[in-house]
Amino acid sequence: MLDRLIAVAPMLDWTDRHYRYFIRLLSRHTLLYTEMVTTGAILRGDRERLLAHDPAEYPLALQLGGSDPAELVRCARIAADWGYDEINLNVGCPSDRVQSGRFGACLMAEPDLVAACVAAMRAATDLPVTVKTRIGIDERDSYQELADFVRRVAAGGCMVFIVHARKAWLSGLSPKENREIPPLRYEVVHQLKRDFPELTIVLNGGLTTLEQVTEQLRQADGVMIGRAAYENPYLLAEVDRRFFGSSASPPNRHQVVRALLPYLEERLRAGTPLQCMTRPILGLFQGIPGARAWRRVLSERAWRQGAGVEVVEAALERVAETDRESQIAGATPGHDAGSTTRA
Repeated sequence: MLDRLIAVAPMLDWTDRHYRYFIRLLSRHTLLYTEMVTTGAILRGDRERLLAHDPAEYPLALQLGGSDPAELVRCARIAADWGYDEINLNVGCPSDRVQSGRFGACLMAEPDLVAACVAAMRAATDLPVTVKTRIGIDERDSYQELADFVRRVAAGGCMVFIVHARKAWLSGLSPKENREIPPLRYEVVHQLKRDFPELTIVLNGGLTTLEQVTEQLRQADGVMIGRAAYENPYLLAEVDRRFFGSSASPPNRHQVVRALLPYLEERLRAGTPLQCMTRPILGLFQGIPGARAWRRVLSERAWRQGAGVEVVEAALERVAETDRESQIAGATPGHDAGSTTRA
């Protein structure tokens, strides 16, 4: 049975295989999700590119976008063959592109269809089937409508609901604005858990610190961390010790980079450009001396023809240099360490 206490949200253009391998160096127990993959892409596209992953990424869930039960069944079987641990149905993304394909948040208006999709996938595979949703859409944001949605989808066999604690506007707001403008209403998710104690309710939305995570776990079965997990990925380094009882000390940032290098070398030999693998690690040194230098070296050099792990090593050395400069400046009498210029 999967432990859903802490998860990283599926995020388009972010939670690819390179990001997930990197995150595994920070946390062994956090449940990871793929980017959303549409049923059409899986059935008619390059499955190796879309579904391939490293065994180190487990536990790993595949998020599907679709609303045709027959297509979802085929994709669920394919997901099982590729070794995924869970299938998650996207009923939360509000983008126009997703709506035009009749999946994402617009499906909140069709709970019986969502229930049918869940039931079909559950019948076709032994993998758990979960639903990621919002607390409402457009003007349909009353608690009664949300509870009715959950009740009807649960009747189709869904026992796990990941709930983004914001409503979604299906028109008038961009996906980015839909993550920021609708207010967070954690109390709605808390009420769901009280009213449906037999279900697993995972709270998502706006969590940026482990203190916030701890607070929300008092009233939800699990939490899902979104943007903070790529803007400041080292946030996850303390998760195993703090929430999963690990006795191991978390690796420092330099150790994480060193541990990542063999993976980068392997993927480079397979033909993956370096810049595809360095984008996920840009935020690793967020908030400490050398962060800007780290980002600059990777951003300026990783895209160059023939770029290899020496670029990452050079970026790491710039972090170390900046840190040494900061320490020297802080030790100089009469010098304010806070005024040190950070590269």
